[in-house]
Amino acid sequence: MAAFHFELVSPEQLLFSGEVDSVVVPGAEGQMTILKDHAPVMTTLKPGVVEVAETASKKSRIFVRGGFADVAASGLTILAEVAVPVEQLDAAKIAQEIKNAQEDASDASTDEAKRVAGEKLDQLNELKVALGL
Repeated sequence: MAAFHFELVSPEQLLFSGEVDSVVVPGAEGQMTILKDHAPVMTTLKPGVVEVAETASKKSRIFVRGGFADVAASGLTILAEVAVPVEQLDAAKIAQEIKNAQEDASDASTDEAKRVAGEKLDQLNELKVALGL
């Protein structure tokens, strides 16, 4: 399979940069598979898992929460709000964080505290759904 250049960047770090065979992207309008010579397109991302196939036998998965994907002649670039390799995620830890966030949301006494706790809970639930936990 023909390779193309792919980069995945979050505010904290460059998570991936290299040649790949394909990338499955969780676009706002649905998942799309990017291959070499894909038509140029820019889309927003929904929370989900980016599946990177460097070769037929070497694949990786990275959870993203929002951002943009840009396909151009030079390749694919994803600018993610949050990005974490799936192997670094722990289902038990996520479940505990959801429980803590629910408690924080119910204990919040100001509108701002409720908003912040609600956003964190939403993000954790998005992660849980995206990973199929």
